[in-house]
Amino acid sequence: MAEEVPVINPEEWKPRTKVGQLVKEGKITSMKEIFEKNYPITEPEIVDVLLPKLKYEVMDIKIVQKQTDAGEISKYKVLIIMGNMDGYVSYGTGKAKQLRVAIQKAIKNAKMNIIPVRRGCGSWECTCGEAHSLPFKVYGKAGSVEVLLMPAPKGTGLVVGPALKTLLTYAGIKDAWSLTRGSTYTTENFIKAGYNALYNTYKFVTPVDWMRRK
Repeated sequence: MAEEVPVINPEEWKPRTKVGQLVKEGKITSMKEIFEKNYPITEPEIVDVLLPKLKYEVMDIKIVQKQTDAGEISKYKVLIIMGNMDGYVSYGTGKAKQLRVAIQKAIKNAKMNIIPVRRGCGSWECTCGEAHSLPFKVYGKAGSVEVLLMPAPKGTGLVVGPALKTLLTYAGIKDAWSLTRGSTYTTENFIKAGYNALYNTYKFVTPVDWMRRK
């Protein structure tokens, strides 16, 4: 179930970096500007200010154990997917002795991993021109898992695995096909491979971008 991402009060935020200071002063007003200028996101508060309507969903919770001199320590490990369902998506992990703290850490980690996703109508079977799918095929890999995401005609829906379906939904993609290889039952690697594929949507410059630069 999707839940609203908790955000900080901008007035209480004390930026620790130059980018954070520019955001608080209002000199940077959008995430698009952050990525166009290749600024690093080193403070989660930057995302709180520029993308206040993010939602997240817990995808996996498991208990991990670590052997120490004092004995065996058990912690919760949480995996979440985060996005605004309109072109920005992320995933994050967090570990802690308490589940609530682990979720908070995963949310903070996801904010640092936020990426833009280029959408389009890349299927030759569809000429609607709306940004409902992907502009072209994209490939991602994590561990043994390989994911190939392909644009689909409008109305097809997300013909992908459950974890990928959630990731694409939070990215704002409504129609897509996928081909996968490897241990896709490993949820974290499956999601990470899909995330890496979406990251590659901005790896290529399309003819539409050429027109914008004129």
